[in-house]
Amino acid sequence: MAISKASIQASRKLDAVLKAYDFHDHQHAIAILSVDFPELLGEICDVLLAFRISIDQIKKAGGNESEIPKALSQQLRPLGWKEQKLDVEITAGGTTRKSDTHWIDYVKGKVAFDLEWNSKDQTFDRDLYAFRAFFEYEGISVGILLTRALSLNEIFRKLGTYTDPVTKKEKTYLAKYGASTTHMPQLLRRLNAGRSGGCPVLALGITPKQINS
Repeated sequence: MAISKASIQASRKLDAVLKAYDFHDHQHAIAILSVDFPELLGEICDVLLAFRISIDQIKKAGGNESEIPKALSQQLRPLGWKEQKLDVEITAGGTTRKSDTHWIDYVKGKVAFDLEWNSKDQTFDRDLYAFRAFFEYEGISVGILLTRALSLNEIFRKLGTYTDPVTKKEKTYLAKYGASTTHMPQLLRRLNAGRSGGCPVLALGITPKQINS
């Protein structure tokens, strides 16, 4: 089978992304994206290659609702990446026994994308369960999940301290982006435990390379 021009272009862009970000290819997500969804992979790669964050953005409060996710959203929404909802009900004997609702922030075609910048680490369970449910009900074929690489900790460490607006106490930025928040090791632990089921997932980690100098 001949490789399409779109696949070649997407593969080149993906190579650049994988050099700039930490990554983990779970259940052949890269092969699926490259062969089956090259146009969508190309769009995501374009956004990721242009994605930059500033020290000021890192310092600002706001967790996963900070300027960083919003900046990414401003790039993805105009391209048609939309939030999607999946309702799952199990009925036995005419009676509904269970009803679950799952949301994914960005879906286009059969590809899902999500970002966790600085939420509680349990948020990964929700995200991977949503990927799994969408996959099992044929809503998506593959997912991409972007989070922080552990290498950002050196940046956080150098930023020193700040005054917590709630407690008025001095805290370190490293503690703000602590071990119990969303970062790559927490994500990999859940992927390796099978939280995403059969859904292939490309895990990407934001590194110091994405910080404006």
